[in-house]
Amino acid sequence: MATVIFREPSEFIRSEGGYRLFPFRFMDFDGRRILVNEVGEHLVLDNEVFDELVEHRLSPHNPEFQSLKAKHFIADSTTTTATRLLATKYRTKKSFLGGFTGLHIFVVTLRCDHSCHYCQVSRVSQNRLKYDMSRESAERALELVFRSPAESIKIEFQGGEPLLNFDSIRFVVGEARKQADAEGREVTFVIATNLVFLTEEILDFLRDNDVLVSTSLDGPAHVHNSNRPRPGNDSYELAIRGIERVRQALGFERVSAIMTTSRSSLEYPEAIVDEYVAQGFDHIFVRHISPYGFAVRTRKRTGYELPAFLDFYKRALAHILEINRTGRFLVEAYAQTLLTKILTPFPAGYVDLQSPAGAGIGVAVYNYDGDVYVSDEARMLAEMGDTSFRLGNVHTHTYEELFGGPQLRSLVEASVIESLPGCADCAFQPYCGCDPLENYVTQGTVVGHRPTSEFHFRNLEIIKHLLRLYHGDDPFIKQLFWSWVQNRPVSELIPSPPR
Repeated sequence: MATVIFREPSEFIRSEGGYRLFPFRFMDFDGRRILVNEVGEHLVLDNEVFDELVEHRLSPHNPEFQSLKAKHFIADSTTTTATRLLATKYRTKKSFLGGFTGLHIFVVTLRCDHSCHYCQVSRVSQNRLKYDMSRESAERALELVFRSPAESIKIEFQGGEPLLNFDSIRFVVGEARKQADAEGREVTFVIATNLVFLTEEILDFLRDNDVLVSTSLDGPAHVHNSNRPRPGNDSYELAIRGIERVRQALGFERVSAIMTTSRSSLEYPEAIVDEYVAQGFDHIFVRHISPYGFAVRTRKRTGYELPAFLDFYKRALAHILEINRTGRFLVEAYAQTLLTKILTPFPAGYVDLQSPAGAGIGVAVYNYDGDVYVSDEARMLAEMGDTSFRLGNVHTHTYEELFGGPQLRSLVEASVIESLPGCADCAFQPYCGCDPLENYVTQGTVVGHRPTSEFHFRNLEIIKHLLRLYHGDDPFIKQLFWSWVQNRPVSELIPSPPR
């Protein structure tokens, strides 16, 4: 084992006429060095310049000196202004912690008409009503939702197919609106649905109550129908018809779509992206398959190795970049999340890319039977027979027991990447996160083992790929990535500082 020798504090303090170093991490980056500080500011330096920097030999006349100073890698003054600015950025990065649990998922039924090969849920047939959430469970779950200190609350309805228990949705929306109005809080609603059971009555309710719709679209018909079979083999046709109905009734932007990459998707990244363009979407989330629920049983048919997904992702991203080059605005959502963390001081809402992870403290799941889980993945794990991440039940546990107990505290502690082996000294730590449930499922421990972690290698490779593109020779890509961060086309881009 190598011995780590820590330098004396004097090594980091500004010498007469020199500068002092702020904390940062670094790694080799295509023959150069990439430096990343505690708030995610980064610079790519030649090795010679890096050596001069850390040896306190870098001249103020070096072109990199002012960039290092502006991005809080060094300070050449004894005032505390730079330190206070750095602290402000750090507080901004961690501001997601202030509201505690903001996303609350209601699993109103396990019933579903689809038999998706990659489904993470052990769904049941449409006629098994005992798998619907009761009025009593919904009431008690809502009491817990509004114990959260979050000023803005999002309630998402999932299943199964949630429209098969629309009465529960109607009840929760109505009661949540009353309570939010009484407390002066903001509440938003999303339904994750396959759109098959839409009726005019449901569409009227969604419009009148400002409910957003999220659906699945895995690509063109032959990919979608293969991934998401149902009686009649028409899930694609029903999804497209449903998207159009929602747009006509609620508005074009009121429905979004998400795709999951299965083995049958791997050959068609360009066709899948083109399908999103054809259907008028301006966002696509190129999402990998998850190791939970029904997806585990069908892994031989739907699963793949990590290199296959990374190749698929890079091909899809390359095609998305070319589509944007033609003037058609299209965002890859995972890249957008990472670029927000790379290029701005603002946090990302994606719970797996937070430290500590958002399980329980960013999202909570209320199952149809009243059980409470730290995430949807935890619920799926319970469907596989492992209730390690079940916090309790709405009928038998208080808010304090559920969200302040030792189980959730331990999970939070295990997902602070600043102190995790292999993460603590990683240059990309401010951009990445930790998924303690994926660690547990794939490696047997919530802490995980970075050298054999797919989560680690997947994010490491995607972050490197985005940085290579950003620092490449194509100025359009740099502009485009800034436009994705601002969520607007390049033509509407607010000028941003060069990085």
